[in-house]
Amino acid sequence: MSESRSSRALAWVVALSTLALIFDGYDLVVYGTVVPVLLADPGQIGALSPEQAGALGSYALIGVMVGALTAGAVGDRIGRRRVILVNLAWFSAGMGFTAVANSTATFGLCRFLTGIGVGALVATVGALVAEFAEPHQRNRLNAVVYSGVPAGGVMAALLALLFADGAQWRVLFAIGALPFFVLLPLAIWKLPESPQWLQTRGAAAATPTPAAAAPIADVRDSHIGYAALVRRPLAWPTALLGIMSFVGLLLTYGLNTWLPQIMQDNGYGKAYSLMFLLVLNLGAIVGGLVASYVADRRGGAQQVIATTFVLAAVMLILLPLGLALPVLLVAVAVAGVGTIGTQVLIYGMVSNYYPTRARAAGVAWCAGFGRLGGIIGPIIGGLLVGAGIGGTAAFLIFAGLAVLGAAVTATVPRAPRRSASADRVAVTAAA
Repeated sequence: MSESRSSRALAWVVALSTLALIFDGYDLVVYGTVVPVLLADPGQIGALSPEQAGALGSYALIGVMVGALTAGAVGDRIGRRRVILVNLAWFSAGMGFTAVANSTATFGLCRFLTGIGVGALVATVGALVAEFAEPHQRNRLNAVVYSGVPAGGVMAALLALLFADGAQWRVLFAIGALPFFVLLPLAIWKLPESPQWLQTRGAAAATPTPAAAAPIADVRDSHIGYAALVRRPLAWPTALLGIMSFVGLLLTYGLNTWLPQIMQDNGYGKAYSLMFLLVLNLGAIVGGLVASYVADRRGGAQQVIATTFVLAAVMLILLPLGLALPVLLVAVAVAGVGTIGTQVLIYGMVSNYYPTRARAAGVAWCAGFGRLGGIIGPIIGGLLVGAGIGGTAAFLIFAGLAVLGAAVTATVPRAPRRSASADRVAVTAAA
């Protein structure tokens, strides 16, 4: 197959995966933009306390965890493409139903169901990109794709400035259903299956790429998916990578859910509070892309991730200190690099760590287990805000967790290496 055709296939994979995660990021951030409206107006979905709002924000993340772990169970067996197509339709439908929810219970159920589709997509696209990209560009391309999540957050913040008042917040969720009509048909037409996955299942790869011959992690048994993760040499690294993702997603969703409300409580108006959310996600996009370029130049993301975790800790300590607005905006942007941007880098590192037959499960494990952190983050913020403690304590707790994330990152062992052909032989035997 020609090099130009391989390049076109990679371009479609990156473009479609990025667009999917833009809407995923939009879905997961849009709730934080409407929390102030839902708290202030019981006529929308019912009366909410800050504690209830924090729990409600976690329902989608519970769904994300379920979806990610489910995708990991099937993605290494049925392929990446099928998982992505099914869940594009799934989460789009969930967003549409959320837009018409008229009670707290219905709203929470729709958020949970939407989260299942979001989690499956987040857990699968990294594996697909890693199997199309060449080794020297994997961190950058994964960063481009996973930057779709904070890009979706930027879109949510901008649209919230127009539609978050009163019942207009429903328009924000209706926008999240657009992929069903726009992106899904394009993905059915243009999204290819992973050549590496096709080879591991004994099929001829329609679009071979240089990445298919790249060295991959050494797994000396024939187990596929989660079964490979619990055995040597992957069990210990898998635990550490899961903790990294737990911390990264706790910081990501804790801040995305409660930063607008905390800033409003500190005296900033609605427009300013949403501007902080916008700056947080913009900082994550720019910083994540720059950091991924550094990771590719250094031959790995591990040291870069440890550094960005430390940056997050420093910035989170500074945020509640009453900084002048220009300095505060810079601190928020750098905090975005160290929290959301760090999670982008973690997904890239995880996608490159595992062999083909365990890659979807490995990414799904980190996305799924990490969502426990995403669930806890909004709850922590809700409890602190509800107790009247405010943002200072929340920021300090988040900073301490960022330091923990840096320490765990530093202990992840280097992945053992072997040839791709040996890995394919082992998988074919297992099948």
